[in-house]
Amino acid sequence: MTATERGLAARFQEAGRPLLMPYATGGFPDREGCLQLLQTYVESGADVVEIGVPFSDPLADGPVIQATSQVALEQGTDPALVLGIAAQVAEMGVGVVLLSYLNTILAPGAEDFFRACRRSGVLGVVIPDLPVEEADLICRAGRKEGVDVVLLAAATSPEERLAKIGRASAGFVYCVSAPGVTGVRKKVDTGLPAFLDRLRMHTDLPLAVGFGVSTPAQAGEVAEVADGVIIGSRLMSMVREEEDFRAGLSQVASFLHDVREEMSVAERD
Repeated sequence: MTATERGLAARFQEAGRPLLMPYATGGFPDREGCLQLLQTYVESGADVVEIGVPFSDPLADGPVIQATSQVALEQGTDPALVLGIAAQVAEMGVGVVLLSYLNTILAPGAEDFFRACRRSGVLGVVIPDLPVEEADLICRAGRKEGVDVVLLAAATSPEERLAKIGRASAGFVYCVSAPGVTGVRKKVDTGLPAFLDRLRMHTDLPLAVGFGVSTPAQAGEVAEVADGVIIGSRLMSMVREEEDFRAGLSQVASFLHDVREEMSVAERD
């Protein structure tokens, strides 16, 4: 059975615990460096990796992800290069999800884009700027090619909209932990458990939380209430701010080890 046949939901079901889902900007700091970073994620216990397709106007991304995307774009990173990276990472046995803005999907045509994803072993695509009210055609194109289209949900959404997101999303629902863009935050929003409880009333899909998970302790807190923990800006900061790339990878590995430990404590509790 291939990775895409197993699907994202199966990854959650088989694990029986919250999944560790680190993010990397595709093509940053360059193609080879990105592969090394993703391999570090896999070796550090990642269950699913999220690879961002760099985009010139990333509305949901904070300053760290924007900066890494700009570097990647300046080096000529395009969707084809990111899909090539994704294919190599999928061969490592880890689940692979892309984060892509809608224009990048529409440019080649949705069916062609998702077909390329499937051929690269990509299980799903998170689309941060796709409103659920406009998602039907994109979701159908994803289903046709066997690739999950993952929608975002926020605590500020009314019940009717959460219900629509729960019905339309596939694989999992990406839950925004706090208002605003991605980035490091000092604490987990106290309203997160109640938000997830509300959303669970509208879907049986796994709920993965991102936007602002910044410390191992925060990852442990999120793991107590969510099915997946997504970490991006903190990891990319380690690589971006360290002059010695290998030293940055070492920091990432140590950080993810601590994250996994905190998540394990949450699982036992």
